[in-house]
Amino acid sequence: MRNRNHDWSAEGGESPPWRQRSWLLAAAFLATVLVMSGVAFLTGHDADGQDSTAPELGSPPKVGPNGRPGTCRSDDRAGGTPEAAPTDLRWRSIAGVKVPTSPTAGPIVVRGPVLWCFAHTPMGAVMAAHVIPAQMSGPQWRIAAERQVMPGFGRDIFVSQRSSVSDADSSGRKAGTFEGFSISDYNANSARIRLLIKNSRGDRSTTSISLRWNEGDWKVEPLTEGSLYSKVTMADGPDGFILWEK
Repeated sequence: MRNRNHDWSAEGGESPPWRQRSWLLAAAFLATVLVMSGVAFLTGHDADGQDSTAPELGSPPKVGPNGRPGTCRSDDRAGGTPEAAPTDLRWRSIAGVKVPTSPTAGPIVVRGPVLWCFAHTPMGAVMAAHVIPAQMSGPQWRIAAERQVMPGFGRDIFVSQRSSVSDADSSGRKAGTFEGFSISDYNANSARIRLLIKNSRGDRSTTSISLRWNEGDWKVEPLTEGSLYSKVTMADGPDGFILWEK
Protein backbone atom coordinates (compact mmCIF):
# COMPACT_ATOMS: atom_id res chain seq x y z
CA MET A 1 0.00 0.00 0.00
CA ARG A 2 1.42 3.40 -0.96
CA ASN A 3 1.10 6.28 1.50
CA ARG A 4 2.00 9.92 1.14
CA ASN A 5 2.75 12.14 4.11
CA HIS A 6 0.31 14.83 5.02
CA ASP A 7 1.59 18.41 4.70
CA TRP A 8 1.02 20.25 7.97
CA SER A 9 1.68 23.56 6.18
CA ALA A 10 -1.76 23.32 4.56
CA GLU A 11 -3.23 24.01 7.98
CA GLY A 12 -1.33 27.17 8.79
CA GLY A 13 2.42 27.13 8.17
CA GLU A 14 5.25 25.18 9.72
CA SER A 15 4.16 25.54 13.33
CA PRO A 16 3.67 22.31 15.33
CA PRO A 17 0.14 20.88 15.01
CA TRP A 18 -0.72 21.29 18.68
CA ARG A 19 -0.14 25.06 18.36
CA GLN A 20 -2.28 25.53 15.28
CA ARG A 21 -5.83 26.87 15.42
CA SER A 22 -7.25 23.65 14.00
CA TRP A 23 -5.71 21.73 16.92
CA LEU A 24 -7.50 23.98 19.37
CA LEU A 25 -10.80 23.65 17.51
CA ALA A 26 -10.75 19.88 17.93
CA ALA A 27 -10.98 18.66 21.51
CA ALA A 28 -9.94 15.06 21.04
CA PHE A 29 -6.86 14.26 19.00
CA LEU A 30 -8.95 11.77 17.07
CA ALA A 31 -10.91 14.71 15.71
CA THR A 32 -7.70 16.71 15.36
CA VAL A 33 -5.90 14.36 13.01
CA LEU A 34 -8.97 13.85 10.88
CA VAL A 35 -9.68 17.54 10.52
CA MET A 36 -6.06 18.41 9.75
CA SER A 37 -5.80 15.68 7.13
CA GLY A 38 -9.01 16.72 5.39
CA VAL A 39 -10.88 13.63 6.56
CA ALA A 40 -14.39 14.03 7.95
CA PHE A 41 -15.29 13.55 11.61
CA LEU A 42 -16.44 10.09 12.66
CA THR A 43 -20.05 10.14 13.74
CA GLY A 44 -22.75 7.64 14.60
CA HIS A 45 -25.32 6.58 17.13
CA ASP A 46 -26.04 3.56 19.26
CA ALA A 47 -29.10 1.55 18.41
CA ASP A 48 -30.58 2.72 21.70
CA GLY A 49 -29.34 6.28 21.20
CA GLN A 50 -27.84 6.44 24.68
CA ASP A 51 -24.57 8.01 25.69
CA SER A 52 -22.06 5.58 27.17
CA THR A 53 -20.69 7.98 29.78
CA ALA A 54 -21.99 8.86 33.21
CA PRO A 55 -21.59 12.17 35.08
CA GLU A 56 -20.20 10.87 38.34
CA LEU A 57 -16.44 10.83 38.94
CA GLY A 58 -16.10 7.74 41.11
CA SER A 59 -12.87 6.30 42.45
CA PRO A 60 -10.19 4.80 40.19
CA PRO A 61 -10.53 1.00 40.15
CA LYS A 62 -7.90 -0.75 42.26
CA VAL A 63 -5.84 -3.61 40.92
CA GLY A 64 -6.99 -6.93 42.40
CA PRO A 65 -5.12 -10.19 43.03
CA ASN A 66 -5.74 -11.28 39.45
CA GLY A 67 -3.76 -8.29 38.19
CA ARG A 68 -6.87 -6.62 36.76
CA PRO A 69 -8.60 -3.55 38.19
CA GLY A 70 -11.84 -3.84 40.13
CA THR A 71 -14.29 -6.39 38.78
CA CYS A 72 -12.61 -6.59 35.38
CA ARG A 73 -12.70 -10.12 33.99
CA SER A 74 -11.75 -10.89 30.40
CA ASP A 75 -11.04 -13.95 28.28
CA ASP A 76 -7.36 -13.59 27.42
CA ARG A 77 -6.94 -16.97 25.74
CA ALA A 78 -7.38 -15.68 22.18
CA GLY A 79 -3.89 -14.22 22.07
CA GLY A 80 -3.05 -14.85 18.42
CA THR A 81 -2.96 -12.23 15.69
CA PRO A 82 -6.54 -11.77 14.44
CA GLU A 83 -7.34 -12.56 10.83
CA ALA A 84 -10.83 -11.07 10.88
CA ALA A 85 -13.09 -8.82 12.93
CA PRO A 86 -14.56 -10.52 16.03
CA THR A 87 -17.81 -12.37 15.49
CA ASP A 88 -19.39 -10.50 18.41
CA LEU A 89 -18.61 -7.06 16.93
CA ARG A 90 -20.89 -4.29 18.18
CA TRP A 91 -20.82 -0.63 17.20
CA ARG A 92 -21.23 1.93 19.94
CA SER A 93 -21.47 5.71 19.88
CA ILE A 94 -19.16 7.52 22.29
CA ALA A 95 -19.43 11.30 22.30
CA GLY A 96 -20.65 11.19 18.69
CA VAL A 97 -17.89 8.85 17.52
CA LYS A 98 -18.99 5.43 16.28
CA VAL A 99 -16.47 2.84 17.50
CA PRO A 100 -16.20 -0.96 17.35
CA THR A 101 -16.56 -2.90 20.60
CA SER A 102 -16.79 -6.54 21.62
CA PRO A 103 -18.23 -8.26 24.73
CA THR A 104 -15.16 -10.52 24.77
CA ALA A 105 -12.36 -8.16 23.65
CA GLY A 106 -13.71 -5.05 25.37
CA PRO A 107 -14.58 -2.69 26.72
CA ILE A 108 -16.15 -5.12 29.17
CA VAL A 109 -17.02 -2.58 31.86
CA VAL A 110 -19.35 -0.08 30.17
CA ARG A 111 -20.96 1.61 33.16
CA GLY A 112 -19.58 4.66 34.93
CA PRO A 113 -17.61 7.68 33.72
CA VAL A 114 -15.36 5.73 31.32
CA LEU A 115 -15.43 2.49 29.32
CA TRP A 116 -12.61 0.16 30.29
CA CYS A 117 -11.45 -3.42 30.87
CA PHE A 118 -9.98 -4.67 27.57
CA ALA A 119 -8.78 -8.19 26.96
CA HIS A 120 -5.03 -8.74 27.31
CA THR A 121 -4.89 -9.80 23.66
CA PRO A 122 -4.13 -8.22 20.29
CA MET A 123 -7.86 -7.69 19.68
CA GLY A 124 -8.22 -6.13 23.12
CA ALA A 125 -5.52 -3.63 22.17
CA VAL A 126 -7.32 -2.91 18.89
CA MET A 127 -10.54 -2.11 20.72
CA ALA A 128 -8.71 0.12 23.21
CA ALA A 129 -7.12 2.02 20.33
CA HIS A 130 -10.59 2.96 19.08
CA VAL A 131 -12.52 3.43 22.32
CA ILE A 132 -10.11 5.34 24.56
CA PRO A 133 -9.42 8.31 22.23
CA ALA A 134 -13.12 8.62 21.38
CA GLN A 135 -13.81 9.39 25.03
CA MET A 136 -11.58 12.47 24.81
CA SER A 137 -14.39 14.25 22.94
CA GLY A 138 -16.94 13.65 25.69
CA PRO A 139 -17.71 15.43 28.95
CA GLN A 140 -15.74 12.87 30.96
CA TRP A 141 -12.53 13.35 29.01
CA ARG A 142 -10.52 14.36 32.09
CA ILE A 143 -11.35 11.10 33.84
CA ALA A 144 -10.58 9.11 30.72
CA ALA A 145 -7.26 10.91 30.29
CA GLU A 146 -6.29 10.30 33.91
CA ARG A 147 -7.20 6.63 33.89
CA GLN A 148 -6.55 5.57 30.30
CA VAL A 149 -3.61 7.64 29.05
CA MET A 150 -0.11 6.88 30.28
CA PRO A 151 1.13 9.60 32.66
CA GLY A 152 4.02 11.84 31.68
CA PHE A 153 4.90 14.95 29.73
CA GLY A 154 2.87 13.90 26.68
CA ARG A 155 -0.31 13.51 28.71
CA ASP A 156 0.30 16.83 30.46
CA ILE A 157 0.51 18.60 27.09
CA PHE A 158 -2.62 16.88 25.81
CA VAL A 159 -4.61 17.80 28.92
CA SER A 160 -3.39 21.40 28.77
CA GLN A 161 -4.49 21.82 25.14
CA ARG A 162 -7.74 19.91 25.57
CA SER A 163 -8.66 22.13 28.53
CA SER A 164 -8.79 25.17 26.26
CA VAL A 165 -11.54 23.69 24.05
CA SER A 166 -15.21 23.34 24.94
CA ASP A 167 -17.00 20.03 24.51
CA ALA A 168 -19.29 21.67 21.97
CA ASP A 169 -16.32 22.34 19.67
CA SER A 170 -15.47 18.64 19.56
CA SER A 171 -18.83 17.40 18.27
CA GLY A 172 -18.93 15.61 14.91
CA ARG A 173 -20.10 17.42 11.80
CA LYS A 174 -19.73 15.01 8.88
CA ALA A 175 -20.17 11.29 8.52
CA GLY A 176 -17.12 9.04 8.35
CA THR A 177 -16.27 5.56 9.54
CA PHE A 178 -13.56 3.37 10.96
CA GLU A 179 -13.14 0.96 8.08
CA GLY A 180 -10.39 -1.36 9.27
CA PHE A 181 -7.27 -1.94 11.32
CA SER A 182 -3.91 -3.67 11.35
CA ILE A 183 -1.50 -4.57 14.13
CA SER A 184 1.98 -3.17 13.49
CA ASP A 185 3.51 -4.53 16.68
CA TYR A 186 2.30 -6.47 19.70
CA ASN A 187 3.65 -8.06 22.85
CA ALA A 188 2.33 -8.55 26.37
CA ASN A 189 3.44 -5.07 27.42
CA SER A 190 2.80 -2.85 24.41
CA ALA A 191 1.04 -2.60 21.07
CA ARG A 192 0.91 -0.36 18.03
CA ILE A 193 -2.33 -0.31 16.06
CA ARG A 194 -3.00 1.22 12.66
CA LEU A 195 -6.48 2.57 11.94
CA LEU A 196 -8.05 2.86 8.49
CA ILE A 197 -10.55 5.71 8.21
CA LYS A 198 -12.93 6.36 5.34
CA ASN A 199 -14.76 9.64 4.93
CA SER A 200 -18.08 10.38 3.25
CA ARG A 201 -16.35 11.08 -0.08
CA GLY A 202 -14.71 7.65 -0.05
CA ASP A 203 -11.24 8.98 0.70
CA ARG A 204 -9.14 6.86 3.04
CA SER A 205 -6.53 7.85 5.60
CA THR A 206 -4.49 5.91 8.11
CA THR A 207 -2.91 6.76 11.44
CA SER A 208 -1.34 4.79 14.28
CA ILE A 209 -1.77 4.72 18.02
CA SER A 210 0.55 3.21 20.64
CA LEU A 211 -0.68 1.47 23.77
CA ARG A 212 0.90 0.06 26.90
CA TRP A 213 -0.34 -2.59 29.33
CA ASN A 214 -0.40 -0.80 32.68
CA GLU A 215 -2.17 -1.52 35.96
CA GLY A 216 -4.11 -4.38 34.42
CA ASP A 217 -5.52 -2.68 31.32
CA TRP A 218 -4.53 -1.11 28.01
CA LYS A 219 -3.70 2.59 28.08
CA VAL A 220 -2.85 5.01 25.28
CA GLU A 221 0.80 6.08 25.17
CA PRO A 222 0.89 9.65 23.78
CA LEU A 223 3.71 11.25 21.86
CA THR A 224 5.86 13.82 23.64
CA GLU A 225 4.04 16.73 21.96
CA GLY A 226 0.70 15.54 23.34
CA SER A 227 -0.60 13.76 20.25
CA LEU A 228 -2.47 10.53 20.82
CA TYR A 229 -1.91 9.52 17.19
CA SER A 230 0.88 9.58 14.64
CA LYS A 231 0.70 11.83 11.60
CA VAL A 232 -2.10 10.99 9.22
CA THR A 233 -1.24 9.68 5.75
CA MET A 234 -3.58 9.20 2.83
CA ALA A 235 -4.23 5.56 1.91
CA ASP A 236 -4.91 4.35 -1.63
CA GLY A 237 -7.05 1.43 -0.49
CA PRO A 238 -7.77 -1.14 2.20
CA ASP A 239 -4.93 -3.52 1.29
CA GLY A 240 -3.05 -4.63 4.38
CA PHE A 241 -5.95 -3.94 6.74
CA ILE A 242 -8.54 -6.19 8.34
CA LEU A 243 -11.93 -4.70 7.53
CA TRP A 244 -14.56 -4.35 10.24
CA GLU A 245 -17.34 -5.18 7.84
CA LYS A 246 -16.94 -6.88 4.46
